[in-house]
Amino acid sequence: MNIPFLTRLFQTRASPKNSFWGSAINFFFGTSSSGKAVNEKTALQTTAVYACVRILAETIASLPLHTYRYSPSGKEKAETHPLYYLLHSEPNPEMTSFVFRETLMGHLLLWGNAYVQIIRNGRGTVIALYPLLPNKMLVNRTDQGILYYQYEKDGQTYFLTNRDVLHIPGLGFDGLIGYSPIAMAKNAIGMAIATEEYGATFFANGANPGGVLEHPGVVKDPARVRDSWNAVYQGSSNAHRVAVLEEGMKFQSIGIPPEQAQFLETRKFQIEEICRIFRVPPHLVASLDRATFSNIEHQSISFIDNTIIPWVSRIEQSMQRALFSETEKRTFFVKFNLNGRLRGDAAARAAFYQTMRQNGIMSANDIRELEEMNQIPEELGGNKLLVNGNFVDMANAGAWTSKYGGGENKP
Repeated sequence: MNIPFLTRLFQTRASPKNSFWGSAINFFFGTSSSGKAVNEKTALQTTAVYACVRILAETIASLPLHTYRYSPSGKEKAETHPLYYLLHSEPNPEMTSFVFRETLMGHLLLWGNAYVQIIRNGRGTVIALYPLLPNKMLVNRTDQGILYYQYEKDGQTYFLTNRDVLHIPGLGFDGLIGYSPIAMAKNAIGMAIATEEYGATFFANGANPGGVLEHPGVVKDPARVRDSWNAVYQGSSNAHRVAVLEEGMKFQSIGIPPEQAQFLETRKFQIEEICRIFRVPPHLVASLDRATFSNIEHQSISFIDNTIIPWVSRIEQSMQRALFSETEKRTFFVKFNLNGRLRGDAAARAAFYQTMRQNGIMSANDIRELEEMNQIPEELGGNKLLVNGNFVDMANAGAWTSKYGGGENKP
């Protein structure tokens, strides 16, 4: 049976008030100043863009995502809530949570928006989440200002209410629609595409520049001579072949102009430009020119603080808004766990845990949970908070010395 997976919710539609993205997408995606067409597909064929998108998508997808409920002690996992299993393990029967979140991040990084259809049962409980392609979606308003989503699939138009769509917008100017990083930086990416094509063409000619065939006489058909030469000697597969010249003909190689010889430097700079667009440290895309053993760890920490945390916050708040009812929002929330990414090497973790444990901030089970270890039973003191027994109240710090007169009459 050919059953569409979207439900038609509206039979008639007033003129939309806000359909910016549909009209602007063709303006933003298109030919760059370098003359190269830039869209989500051509951009992803650039190694630096692919590396940045993959790093960000896989990092977000690999973070543990849990549903919590507020408790008197702070929070606790709400493992019985339907959203816990959907977000943590399997949002729909066709994909895992990792693939689901990786797909959403790919959409955000390439199109600037991520859309998810929310499937609910008759009681309004969320039972499945399906990603939707951003390039087939329009966000509009009715004359009454009601937000709705228009999705194109297989030549049909489907309409969804705000309640049926989880929309995660990227950076934008109206709070509703995000702008594509690829489209906004198409000139920088177009230049990267152009330099890659130049390098490919350079090596297609045997990694040699062009040259001039000199003939002492008059050549009746220069085009035929040039084509026959190229057919035998052009291309990297014909490199180092021995040339046979007739009738006093000579080959004069043309040197590489300085501006062309610098194209490798241009390619390196474009990698930095693309990393700047996605706010990814260059060493994560294997550009190690400025990386050192002393700064690479701090760059990785900065990557979490300045890149991952903003994305995580954006996704968490969008899920909170769309997936919970108004009543549930006061009790439940979703949260990524970044502790695993921030805990550093084994020595740094051990020092951190020791400090937190000795000061009564973390229990043994708190530490074991972060290290993905089994819990210690309650009766064995796994949840106890301990402090150093030598600590005293500051007001009583000098009581002992005062009792013995400054220490002269100590027993």
